Amino acid sequence: MKINANKKIIEKILSRGIIKKVLPSLDQFQKRLLSGDRLKFYIGADPTSTALHLSHAKNYMLLEEFRTLGHEVIVLFGDFTARIGDPTEKGTAREQLSEETISNNVHGWLDQIKPLMNFNDQANPPRIAFNREWLSKLVFEDVLQLASNFSVQQMLERDMFEKRLKEKKPIYLHEFMYPLMQGYDSVALEVDIELCGTDQIFNALVGRTLLKRMKNRDKFVVAVNLMENPLTGDLMSKSRGTGVFLDSSPFDMYGSIMAQPDEMIKVLLVNNTRLPLEKINDLKNLENPRDGKQVAALEITKIFHGEDAAKAAEQRFIAQIQKKEVPENVPEVPIGQMRLPLIDVISKCVPNESTSNIRRLIKQSAIKIDGQKITNFEQAVNIPPQGGLILHVGKKRIYKITN
Repeated sequence: MKINANKKIIEKILSRGIIKKVLPSLDQFQKRLLSGDRLKFYIGADPTSTALHLSHAKNYMLLEEFRTLGHEVIVLFGDFTARIGDPTEKGTAREQLSEETISNNVHGWLDQIKPLMNFNDQANPPRIAFNREWLSKLVFEDVLQLASNFSVQQMLERDMFEKRLKEKKPIYLHEFMYPLMQGYDSVALEVDIELCGTDQIFNALVGRTLLKRMKNRDKFVVAVNLMENPLTGDLMSKSRGTGVFLDSSPFDMYGSIMAQPDEMIKVLLVNNTRLPLEKINDLKNLENPRDGKQVAALEITKIFHGEDAAKAAEQRFIAQIQKKEVPENVPEVPIGQMRLPLIDVISKCVPNESTSNIRRLIKQSAIKIDGQKITNFEQAVNIPPQGGLILHVGKKRIYKITN
């Protein structure tokens, strides 16, 4: 396999702003890339949820760039470690998942990352691996040997463990085992480079130590950013409503990107597109931030759904959201009464929303009736005998209310 060691291309990848830290050093890593040697990269993730978001996507996009240079890349699913759960950033132990749940999540994740990597490349396809293949074969003697490489004090250096100790919350023994298992992935795969988030550096360094001691092999740890809001520090999160998820429809993906704060425009363009940085800076400086956000929304949606679907989503978004046109085939919700409290009306349209969440939406001015924002919790809704009303719940959910 011929390796592309073009200095300009490599510098372009390394300087884009996705990579935040390289251990032992960026200079040494760049020299290895320029050497022409074929290197083995991997990134691992525990399939603990059904959907990935754009912060995950940028990891696989980066891995794909190294693959197109000719290097071997491995997409590792932690189907064994997912059953234990990484304690990173957790104030309590993670819930342990069933094999069936993990398997379903893996299949969903593969579908979501296929637009990001060329799994059909005949010469150098990405390799898929599962850490159950080696971790399930370890015996207790092996585990003791792994554990002998680290002290309890080293494990307690992890921030979340220190926090739990101060708060007198339990730390379970199996959670100490997690960094050992993730670290052993590097040994089993005999890798040269591990890509990881900055929140996974501790685990990746455990792997670096084990690989050196057990195989006398050095490993680079390449830590990438977590796509946080530059003003608030908030990360992409489904629970906070800040995530853009890869299993979204074209319209939902486009709309979710448009709903991101203005300060996220450059973050999205740098991490989830490959537009030149010069063009991104020009877009960031536009007088109307919405214009730059529309470029990001279209470019990213194209990656996952193709150009035609992305453009159709953009046209629908402009008509429905920006021009406030009511789309055809809006779901009709018969209320059965002429007058009903606002919260009850909304509950009938979105029965899965809790009352507290509906109150939050009202408080955030996310509820409109016939184009008018409603902010009074106690307001009653009068439903006309003919025609009905148009209810907007947020930007994307629209209902026609009839009596």
